[in-house]
Amino acid sequence: MKQDFVTTNIEPPHGFMNLNIAELWHNRELLYFLCWRDIKVKYKQTALGFMWAIIVPLVNMVIFGTIFGRVGGLPTNGLNPYLSYLAVLVPWNYFATSLVMTSLSMVKDAPMLTKIYFPRLYSPLNPSFSNLVDLAIGFSILLVVTAINGIVPAATSLLLPLFVIWMMLVGVGIGSFLSALNVRYRDVSHMVPFLVQIWMYMTVLTSFSGLPERWGAWRFLYGINPMVGAVEGFRWALLNHHMVKEVGGQVVPVLPAHDLMMLMAAGLPAMIGMLALGLYYFKRTERIFADVV
Repeated sequence: MKQDFVTTNIEPPHGFMNLNIAELWHNRELLYFLCWRDIKVKYKQTALGFMWAIIVPLVNMVIFGTIFGRVGGLPTNGLNPYLSYLAVLVPWNYFATSLVMTSLSMVKDAPMLTKIYFPRLYSPLNPSFSNLVDLAIGFSILLVVTAINGIVPAATSLLLPLFVIWMMLVGVGIGSFLSALNVRYRDVSHMVPFLVQIWMYMTVLTSFSGLPERWGAWRFLYGINPMVGAVEGFRWALLNHHMVKEVGGQVVPVLPAHDLMMLMAAGLPAMIGMLALGLYYFKRTERIFADVV
């Protein structure tokens, strides 16, 4: 009896950046299962479980609010220093955790990578989606602290998803580059947490509005850091109706339209560049992952 066989040829990607969106969409259920796996494994065999998603932002809020807000006297946009720092630490913790996990993703998925074919890009995409659970928990804590301070979130809170997407794109761009690099050089796994720590102080330590107006060029350079626009925008969208500063003896709103547009104009090209560079390097090197990892 004659038996028919179906042959499937898997070829390496061609072109400048062959993302193959159709393939990613067709296999979208795999991304769901990868995210669900990471959500279940993250707090498995821990005594406190999801409580860690509450403890971490609260401890950071106390440390930053006390040291830099109360003792250091850094500007906190007319807000309670604990609330002001929590409003940027919640999105930053999401980004930092996603970036570290993304940089390790290809090595972590090595057993699957060397045995079956799947869209490789799902590995660096996965952490940005699975960590949305922690972001939601941290945001719930932020809403509680906001209510304790007698503040109702601004109507511009509807813009919050845009800043979350901004952080996801930055994380995927840099993370995909680092994950591909980590396949060849395991030094990346030691370097990333250190770099993330430095990046945090360059982003959340002081606000964009805390820089003097006369520092126009420096303010623009500071805004080139795409995460400044993301976390500042996140805080602005939630609390802008209570954010003020004193200029020339007058109280004015923090991050007026021109300041916000400056942040977006400075950070958007950097974000797009990081995303394009990361995806380009990832797609150029993915054909050797299974051989090297």
